[in-house]
Order: sequence, then structure tokens, then C-alpha cells
Amino acid sequence: MLALHPDHVYVHADLTSAGLSQGSITQLVRSGGILRARRDTYLHPASSVAGVTAARSGGRVACTSLLAEYGVFVLEKRTVHVQVPSHATRLRPPTGVRLHWAPLHRAPSPRSLRVEIFDALLQSVICQSPRAAVATLDSALHLGVIDEDGLDELFRLVPRRRRALRALVDGQCESGPETFVRLLLRALGLRFQCQVWIDGVGRVDFVVEGWLVIECDSRAHHGGWEAQVADRRRDLALAALGYASIRPIAADIFADTPALGRVIIGMLQRLGPRTDSSPARPAPRARLRSARA
Repeated sequence: MLALHPDHVYVHADLTSAGLSQGSITQLVRSGGILRARRDTYLHPASSVAGVTAARSGGRVACTSLLAEYGVFVLEKRTVHVQVPSHATRLRPPTGVRLHWAPLHRAPSPRSLRVEIFDALLQSVICQSPRAAVATLDSALHLGVIDEDGLDELFRLVPRRRRALRALVDGQCESGPETFVRLLLRALGLRFQCQVWIDGVGRVDFVVEGWLVIECDSRAHHGGWEAQVADRRRDLALAALGYASIRPIAADIFADTPALGRVIIGMLQRLGPRTDSSPARPAPRARLRSARA
């Protein structure tokens, strides 16, 4: 019996060469032991939704859909991105599917349901907004999915209008919302530090102008009452050390970043400047970065 892999696609000949008769194949499809995606295309029943969609479209999981499967941050996950052969330009995608025809730079395994991650990252830079693209690359670099040399190669291949984004990628931020805030602070011309350790508090996402702490909250990491209690106690500990803190939620950061900028500027104008005598220092295993526009 052929041992199917959830990330691979199979044809009828693969199954028969493994000793399955047509009757056995039919029975396995009916019982759910094999998934028939389209004519002469079979999958493991545990293949991802994006993988099944790609197989039914005659292609491979690509771009942000593939990156999301690796845990890399992408801003929008509802659309399934599928790489199809360059000659399939007349193919019309179903609702919720975006097709990619451009030739790949890394050849995936013939059976693979996925493009290589380098091509997915390259596609994501072209396919997303500039800020979202930087957040995706920050995430990929932070997770070790790509290294600096790989980024340099990637940016030699992107359209010229996107090459300036290379200077904005540094891999310090651990989440998409953090990257959006980092880019905002940079655009505002403010002094800030990323991933800072404060004695008695722990690591915080940002310290702006020496005294304003910004923590980027999301449901994934700040849900539940116990997490809420811990956050409130951190805020009190920060206040005792002379810091002010704000906690914008991810949805608001993405939906209206300029509004967050107005909040930050308003606080700095009303409550600052202050003398920076804080015990803040770079968080362990994290680099310190100050930036101005």
C-alpha cells in the first residue's frame, strides 16, 4: 500500500503501481481513505484546505497561503493563492482563489503540493501592500525561514519599485502588529527601541522617546483573564518606574495605523519630554535599534 504524504499529490498510476486495483481505489475514495481532488489527482485525506484547493485548481499552494502554513505572518488569509503553469493563463479561478502564473525560481518536487518558500516570499512582496510585505519578511527572518543572503537575492528579483523595502526589514519584531508599529514610529521620526528589557517588568515591545511603552496585543497571546491580569500588573510595574504604557490591539493597528500615530504624538506632546533615567536595556538575545525618519 502506498504511504500517502499530506503535502504531495498523486495520480492514478502512482496508486496502481503500489498494487491498488481500480476497485480498491474507488472503495478508498468512498470511505475517505483517499481524497480525489479532480480527474486523475489524488491526495492524502489530511491535506490542508489550501492544498486541496490548489490541487483542484491544477496547481500548488503559493504566496501568502503557503507562508501562513509555515507560521509566517501574513495580513490576509482568506484568499487561497495558487501557482499554476505559465501556459494556463486562460484558467479562471473560483471565488476566493488567486492564481499566480509567473515562472518559479526554485523547482519544487514533482509531487509537491507547495511551491518552495523562497518563491512564496517573493510572491508575497509583490502581492501585498508594502507594509504587509515588510511584516511578512520580518516574520520570516525572525523565524529563520530565510536569512540575510536569501533576502538580498529575493530583492534582486522583485520589481524595482519594491526594492526600497529591503532597508526596512530587520527581523527584530516578533509579530505583524509589531512591524506595523515599528514602521509607524520610524515614519514619525521618533526615537524608539525594540524588544527592550526593563528590570522588574520584563521585555516590552517598544520604548518610545525613553518613557512611552507600547505593547502590541493580540488575541493569540493576550486572551483569557489570567493573561489580562498579568498585563495589568505589568502596566502598574511600568508606572511605578515612571513609564506610561499603551496597548493597541492588532485589529486597530492594521485597520487605522494613522490613528495610532495621532495617539502617540498626542501623548508625547502632552506628557513629554522627560529625562530618560530608566533601567531599560536590550532584551536578552535581541538587538537594540533606535531609528529616525
